[in-house]
Amino acid sequence: MSEDELLKKYNALYLEIIMRYREKIEEGERLHLAELPKLVTPYEEAVAASVNKIKESFPSYSYDQDFQEAAKKANEFVKSSVARVSPPLQFWLTPSEVISIGAGDVLDQAVLLCSLLIGLGNLSSKVIGTVKGEEKAYAVYYELDGKIFVIELGKEMSEVKDKNELLAKLGVYMGSETTAYEFNDKMYGSLA
Repeated sequence: MSEDELLKKYNALYLEIIMRYREKIEEGERLHLAELPKLVTPYEEAVAASVNKIKESFPSYSYDQDFQEAAKKANEFVKSSVARVSPPLQFWLTPSEVISIGAGDVLDQAVLLCSLLIGLGNLSSKVIGTVKGEEKAYAVYYELDGKIFVIELGKEMSEVKDKNELLAKLGVYMGSETTAYEFNDKMYGSLA
């Protein structure tokens, strides 16, 4: 049996175990929306090490001069270093675990990116989540010099003029069935 075939068999076995104990696993993973700030950990060791690598790519990192470019590098780090995987159960990962594993779902990627941006000095950085029925989407946004910048995971950064435009960009309109919330390491709030 080849190494690839053996790996496929292990993966099938692990999936079977996970699915058999899915309810028990998810029971221990219950996290209310208001507890989401616990996931944003900009000062964890692995996150801080990643922040330092980004800062070291500048001759002498200065938040005022370099943050915007550092934010692009943080987004690129998440895009290139974290494979997007969606396990068949709800399971919370810390940003350090996401870095170590090199994989996570879109929320894990958003939380990691937000943690990196805060670690780089932008305390306004937040994860924004939208929910429409069973469909969920996540992005990260931050304010800088009176402007709002949004990073939709897997896409490039863009600028919006205000929170209304940000919400519209993410599919939240007056009268729509889509709701939105935001959080970082210090707060959680409902937007729509």
